[in-house]
Amino acid sequence: MRRKKQKPKEIAAKRENLSRRDFLKGAGVAVSSGLLITEAHAAPSTAGQEAVAGPGRVDIALKINGRPYKVNLEPRVTLLDALRDYLDITGAKKVCDRGVCGACTVILDGKPVYACNLLAIQAVGHEIVTVEGLSHDGRLHPVMAAFVEHDAQQCGFCTPGFVVACKAFLDEHPNPTMDEIEAGLGGNLCRCGTYVGIRPAVLEAAKSMKGGKANA
Repeated sequence: MRRKKQKPKEIAAKRENLSRRDFLKGAGVAVSSGLLITEAHAAPSTAGQEAVAGPGRVDIALKINGRPYKVNLEPRVTLLDALRDYLDITGAKKVCDRGVCGACTVILDGKPVYACNLLAIQAVGHEIVTVEGLSHDGRLHPVMAAFVEHDAQQCGFCTPGFVVACKAFLDEHPNPTMDEIEAGLGGNLCRCGTYVGIRPAVLEAAKSMKGGKANA
């Protein structure tokens, strides 16, 4: 069936009913407020409905390096920005900001993740460990000490992410081979090319950690 051609007046009338401002406002609300959080961290909602966070700031609670933190931010803020800009926990570095380089790696419930690819609100209720949480009582974590011993850092931007990724890797692979190390750390990049120091550092740390648990 041939579609009926609309007259110019009909088109103009429809445009008046939906302005560009109305369209962008509606689209923005649909995108920015489409995040769901648990009832424990959201405003009360009607029975049978999920609580919606945003688009304005909300209060969330995070557990970082064993300590509780409360922060007020927009749901669109990434975990990396929350750590650096809101909590002054700056060990994780913002380099590519695209989930490619691994400089922002943190540990979430025992697994390494890119903090730039995760919203802070998604980390509510999870255990977060950053590079600051790896040393205890002034003692370097075995991975940190091995990085120093093998000169596995240069400019330092990638180093915190590598250290955290190595710790998480060794927890899962306490007796790794060199091939396993290369595969396991494939998500982290070093533009200075310190891989020649990182690989033996991981092997030494594996011995020091005695199964990946010492000083963890």
